[in-house]
This record gives sequence, structure tokens and C-alpha cells, in this order.
Amino acid sequence: MKKKILLPFVILFFLCGLFPLQSQQSAISKEEIVVAKGEAQDNVIAFGSNILVEGKVRKDVVAFGGSIIVRGEVKGSVVGLGSKITLGSTSIINKDVYSIGGELNKEPGCVVNGDTIYFKTSEDISKFLREAFRDIFSVSFIPLILIIKLIIFFIWFILALIIGALFPRQITFASSQIKKSFWPIFGIGFLSIIIYIGLVIFSALLCFILIGIPFLFSFIVLAIIIQIFGRVVLLYFLGESFIKAFGKRKISLLAAVILGLVLVTIIRLIPILGILFSLCLSIVGWGVVIRTKFGTTENWFRKRS
Repeated sequence: MKKKILLPFVILFFLCGLFPLQSQQSAISKEEIVVAKGEAQDNVIAFGSNILVEGKVRKDVVAFGGSIIVRGEVKGSVVGLGSKITLGSTSIINKDVYSIGGELNKEPGCVVNGDTIYFKTSEDISKFLREAFRDIFSVSFIPLILIIKLIIFFIWFILALIIGALFPRQITFASSQIKKSFWPIFGIGFLSIIIYIGLVIFSALLCFILIGIPFLFSFIVLAIIIQIFGRVVLLYFLGESFIKAFGKRKISLLAAVILGLVLVTIIRLIPILGILFSLCLSIVGWGVVIRTKFGTTENWFRKRS
């Protein structure tokens, strides 16, 4: 029970850098990370570094920039953002491979048991957006819009990666409740946002006598936590629903979240519709977080017998 109550605070501490990401079996942000033959690591996460896996990684390999070379086995997924990924002929990836804004080379003989999601370069994305919205936007504005969207995409990608790794069960459970109880969730989210706005205004007025400052700060922090967790749940829900619409039954949490993030980023570029879509996402996100108490219960408001 205590674990459920502390869940939102754990998220906050993690985002503030107080919750340690790496364990004794994880490698993070070194100049070069090598998992040699016969060695094993839990996770390998690198920022601007080169990764070489010849042994075994029990979970995921993630790189932002740099390169990833796999000649051994990765039990989880391989994720590269702006990275050069090379899968050797002896490599075995038990889940998915994601390459966004980088390069992907797969040698004959490599095994990928999950999905492969590949966005070759940012120029390809820019070209797609120009063609898709050439009648709506002036071409001169596309690069600026693209840069902003890529930055937002990158931030949400990191947040989704962190939240998904920490709370996979809570995310999948909360997502399952959206289809099951959509309108109750929507109603709770709508009322919650109205009540929240009222509390923020009241706390702002109390700031004139200082007593409202801690309340205002607490409300802002709480809103950030709810917004982040709720959005990750929705990204998973949208990605999973999209894949199932094409007949595929199973998809990993990380793959669904990334796919959902791509879909949301594209839809939000559309004038008016993008704004309404974002508003609906916020309402449903608040509703599912509050109704399920961060994915820990089916209905927080149900009377206990």
C-alpha cells in the first residue's frame, strides 16, 4: 500500500535527478562502453558514446548519438536516437530495434525477434512534413516547426523511456482502462482540470499573504507529474491501438510508446485539429491518472464494501 502512495513522489524524485538511474550492472555515459564476450550487463545507456556488445545485455541498449555495434545478444530492445546502429551477423535482439534520425545496418544472419522502426534522417521527416502540409503551411516555416517538434519529441522520448522502464505494469494497466471506461475517465479528467485551475487561482491569490506560495508550488509540481505520467499512458495506448488495427496482437511497451509519440507529433502539426487533439489528450491523461491512481487500481472512487 505504501508503494502505491509513494508512486507519484518517486516519479518526481527521478525527474529531479534524485532517483539513481544506474545500478551496479548498468553502464551510462562513458566514452566507450564495451560488453565483452562472456560478460553480461543489465542495461547499457549512453549519451554521445560508442557501444560495443559482444557478450550479453539482459535488458535494453539505448544510445543518444554515438554508435551501437551488436555482435552478441540483447534480451530487450536496441534504441538509437541520432545513432549509427550496426547489427552483426552473430547478433540476437530478442525484442525490438529503433533507429530515429540515424543509420541502421543489418548484416546477413542477424536475428531481430521483435519490430524494426527506422526513421533514416531528419531530412526525410522534413520532406514528409513538407509534402503532407504544403497546402497548409508556408515551406519557409517548416524548418522552425520541425526543430521545435524534434526537441519536444526528444524530451518526451527520454521521459517515456524513463517512466516506461520504471513503471511498465502501471502504464499497461492504466492504458487498458481507457478503452474500458473512456467516458468516465474523460469526465473525471475534465472536472479535475477545472478544479485544479480553481485551486491554482486561489493559491495565487493567497500568495499575496505568502501562505499560498507552498500550495501553489505543490499544485504546479503535481500537475507536471500527472501530465507526464498520463501522457506516457496515452502514448502507449495510441501506439498499441494503431498496431492492433493492422492485425498485430503483441507489441512491446517501448515500441508502442515511440509509435504513439510519432503519431501525436504529426497530428499536433495540423492547425485547429492539433490543438483540439492536445486538449483531449490532457483531459484523458488527467482522468486516467486520477481514476486509476497512477495505474494502481481500477477505480479509485469505487465504494469499498
